[in-house]
Amino acid sequence: MIEQIAAKNLLNRVKYNEWFGADYNMNLYRGCCHGCIYCDSRSECYHVEDFDRVRVKAGAAEMLRRELASKRAAGVVGIGAMSDPYNPFERELCVTRAALDAIAEAGFGVSLDTKSALVTRDIGLLKRIRDNHSAIVKLTITAAGDALSRQLETHVCPSSERFSALRALADAGIFCGVLMTPILPFLTDSEDNVRGIIRKTAEAGGKFVFSMYGVTLRANQRQYFYDRLDERFPGLSARYRSTFGGSYYCPAPRHDLLKALVQKECRAHGLLWRMPDIIRAYRGGGEQLSLF
Repeated sequence: MIEQIAAKNLLNRVKYNEWFGADYNMNLYRGCCHGCIYCDSRSECYHVEDFDRVRVKAGAAEMLRRELASKRAAGVVGIGAMSDPYNPFERELCVTRAALDAIAEAGFGVSLDTKSALVTRDIGLLKRIRDNHSAIVKLTITAAGDALSRQLETHVCPSSERFSALRALADAGIFCGVLMTPILPFLTDSEDNVRGIIRKTAEAGGKFVFSMYGVTLRANQRQYFYDRLDERFPGLSARYRSTFGGSYYCPAPRHDLLKALVQKECRAHGLLWRMPDIIRAYRGGGEQLSLF
């Protein structure tokens, strides 16, 4: 039985909507059970105790309807920044589904982050939201192959199922693509992995690949990450310590080359990779955007 927690409000206004054009952020759940070894939301600064235990915000759909009705103008609601909206509990609880229904009725848009193929269940609602305002779905994929993705993201569907979900979304006319982030130094920063993700995104009908060329590590998150590295990739945590020390941002050693590679491969496959272009494309600015 999942624990319900009280929330004073759901929508948080975004000061600058430069992250995929979201005007508001919202998390319907607290904590996440995907077991991703690198997850930033595990960091101490977010004050989420017992992070692997998922809790749901009580009365979320009704609260969201009231908050949306109070806004003077429609905007884009970002979902999934801190907790995946399609965790295993969502299959029965349908909290995210109810929230999408509220967003559709209010005429708002949505910017959705997930690693779960369960998102395809709500394609009908996403189409309604797209028709009323705008919709973008970002599937996080860090490894082109399933073997590595299962080691990095233990309790969620492997990369192949996420690419299949991307195909279903694209076939339904939903603007969708891949968050290739983080790129983990010495693990997912090979040219073959990057090329593989971009190629498979294009084959699945995705519109973009957005990447950041390293990983951030903070208190709590860092130790958890290193412990998982020790379990699954012996010796790699020592390499991180010697290379990055206590740095917050740990860039891939060849991040400049990787950035150039992403641009080259995205151009070749007709994919967007610049944030402003992605935002304009899904929010109605059209796709006559520069690939050069």
